[in-house]
Amino acid sequence: MMDRSGRPKTLREVSLRVIGGWQPFDPAVLEFLDEFYTNPSHRDAALRDEPDTIDDVKDAYLAAVAEHLAMTYRLAAPDWAEGHGRPLKRAFFAGGLESLKAILTVESPAAFRRRLLFVSKNALDRPRRLSADRETS
Repeated sequence: MMDRSGRPKTLREVSLRVIGGWQPFDPAVLEFLDEFYTNPSHRDAALRDEPDTIDDVKDAYLAAVAEHLAMTYRLAAPDWAEGHGRPLKRAFFAGGLESLKAILTVESPAAFRRRLLFVSKNALDRPRRLSADRETS
C-alpha cells in the first residue's frame, strides 16, 4: 500500500499517484525531486523500481529523470530506464512555445534529448537540491 500523505519517495510512486488520479504528473515529479534531493541515503531506492506506464511522453520523462539523476549523482542507472515505455515518434518540447524550441534543443540534458524530450537545462532543479548539494559537498 502506498502512503499518499507525504511526497512520493520513488518514481514508481509518482506513476501510481498519477494513474490513480491522486496527483497530477508535474507536481508529483517535483515532490519526488524534493524527496530525492533531501534524502541522499535513499537515492538508489528512489530510482530502483520501474514505474507503471502512464503515456508515451510521461513514461519517457520518468526514464530520462532516472537516467539523468543516476548520472548526476554517480548512481547505477536502473535497468528499466533504457526500455521504459514506447520510444517517442515525435519530439516533445516543454512549454509548447515555438520560440523556445532552439533553446531547449541546445540546453536539454542528454538523457532527455536521446528520448526526443527537450527541456530546459535546469528542469530538475529545486531549491531543496541546492541546499542538499551544499550540505553533501
